[in-house]
Amino acid sequence: MTRQKKAYLFALSAVLCWSTVASAFKIALREIDPASLLFYSTLIATMLLFAMEYGRKSRTPIHPVRDFRSTILPSAINGFLNPFLYYIVLFEAYKLLPAQEAQPLNFTWPIMIVLLSAPMLGQRIRPVDLVGLTVSFLGVLVISTRGDLLHLSFTNLPGALLALGSSLVWAVYWLRLVKDQREVIPKLFLNFLFGLIYISLFLALQGRPPAITGVGMAGSAWIGVFEMGLTFFLWLKAMSLSETSARVSNLVYLTPFLSLIPIRFIVGEAILPSSVAGLALIVGGILLGKLKK
Repeated sequence: MTRQKKAYLFALSAVLCWSTVASAFKIALREIDPASLLFYSTLIATMLLFAMEYGRKSRTPIHPVRDFRSTILPSAINGFLNPFLYYIVLFEAYKLLPAQEAQPLNFTWPIMIVLLSAPMLGQRIRPVDLVGLTVSFLGVLVISTRGDLLHLSFTNLPGALLALGSSLVWAVYWLRLVKDQREVIPKLFLNFLFGLIYISLFLALQGRPPAITGVGMAGSAWIGVFEMGLTFFLWLKAMSLSETSARVSNLVYLTPFLSLIPIRFIVGEAILPSSVAGLALIVGGILLGKLKK
């Protein structure tokens, strides 16, 4: 098997894993609250990343005092953004919305990255980017109103705003990650370690331990491995094996469409035409913005 075929295999494995997590969110949130789900899934992801980090042969030790500004402080900030703030907002959105609506609204993060790249990275927004943003925003309206664009009657405006807010948090986190030149696994491990501290403090301030149920724990384990931990490694492996990143990067846009299958047959939601149409507009707008001059 050639390196490029191996790259496609790893990339498709990652996409298939990611396509299941929207259903895992929804099923787990039927049993436990968002904060408890985040605590357990972050704990599992942190342990997995710890194993991946300390299983490496070449590992750079961390000196807390010497590396405070270059390592500890960036991880403390990034860990607050993701996993803590991002998933708290996202899980709340999934509590309020059907998975078929929350998932594509959250998938607007590439749009948010384009908008934030100008102030954060000094990049220019091209006319084609604006056209793509308009098409994707139309898709957001189609999903949020379930196709009722004439009256703009939002079925659940707080849930839609939370889902869009989660994509904004992710975009800020991603742009910070791009500027962070540390090795991937160590910086992810530290981010999640700080995220675990934040969610633990959040639960402590509420004066309650995280809820425990069988389904909730199973969902947390699935999310910790296939959303937060292992899948990211599969994707990085695909990118490293591929001749060019473009050959595998666009495969990620299969994820929201594939997600509709388990949402229909496992979660049990009847897929609305407005969800499919809105998702197609969102992804179409994103891909339009990726066109070269």
